[in-house]
Formats: sequence, structure tokens, C-alpha cells
Amino acid sequence: MAILTLILLVVILLLAVVYLDREDHTASDDPLLVDAINRQLPQTQCGECGYDGCRPYAEAIANGCADINRCPPGGDITIQSLSRLTGHTLKPLAGDLTPTSEGVAVIDEDLCIGCLKCIRACPVDAIVGAPKLMHTVIESECTGCKLCLPPCPVDCISMVKPPLNLRDWHWAKPANPLLE
Repeated sequence: MAILTLILLVVILLLAVVYLDREDHTASDDPLLVDAINRQLPQTQCGECGYDGCRPYAEAIANGCADINRCPPGGDITIQSLSRLTGHTLKPLAGDLTPTSEGVAVIDEDLCIGCLKCIRACPVDAIVGAPKLMHTVIESECTGCKLCLPPCPVDCISMVKPPLNLRDWHWAKPANPLLE
């Protein structure tokens, strides 16, 4: 009987060691890291990274399940900040993703039928309007995720580059004839 109890105790201890040393750590292992990664993401909740939103993507990065280069709306700036934060190697945007650089959504108000489908699709509430009335996009809130395009039944939404302002404008580098 004593031997059976001893064997049972050893098996329980081995199971506890295996459980504590497992590879699939959860996000709760380091919530501060998850929060720090999440703050670096653009909060578009677009899902282009393959996750349901920015927080699940941050958890996947923290757990080692996702690479830092899967956020098209964040682009190179986000990849660089995530690299500095996590210590991962800096790399370009993943090859299966395209950069989000088409600007912001604009609704052709003459064609809009007020169906609300674009409002429901927008993850950042950048589209405003009422049922059966025209809708419009709050340009400063639009992240350019393009999630509003597919549900529109009348194709009245297009992506346009916003006009340059002082914050976005950069002086073009002059050509150097000595290097040509």
C-alpha cells in the first residue's frame, strides 16, 4: 500500500511539472507586455493580421504565436516599435499582406441609401448617419482598413488619399547629380 501511494505521489508531481513547464503560455503570464504591445498597435481592429483585433494580436505576439510584421495599418513604424519593444528582429511587412496606404473612406452621398451596413462594419465608428439617410465618414477617425467596402450594396464608398497637411507633408529630397 505504501508503494502504491508513493507511485501515485510521483505521478502527480510529474504531471504538475509538465503542466507548469508547458510551451503554450497564456496572455496572463505577462499582462504588462501584452498591454505595452497593444499600445503600439493602431487600434483599427481590422483583422488584417489574422486575429480578431489588436488586443488578440498583441497577446499572440507576447506568447510567441505571431510575428511582429502582420499589421498593415501600422506599417513600418509599428513594426519598428514592436521590434524595439519585444527584441524581435526587424523585418518588412509579411509577404501575404499589402500595406494599407490607400487613404480614408469617402461616401458618395448622392448614391448612399442609408442601409447602415457600413456603420456596422466600421471597427472604429468613423462612419456616422441614420437609417434611410445619407452617411458620411469622419476623416480624422478613419483608419483606412477598408472593412466598410464589401458590405455596401450600392458601392458608394471609395478610398481616397486625404489632402496633405503640415503634419503629413515632407520636403522631397533633392537629387544629387554627383551620385548619378
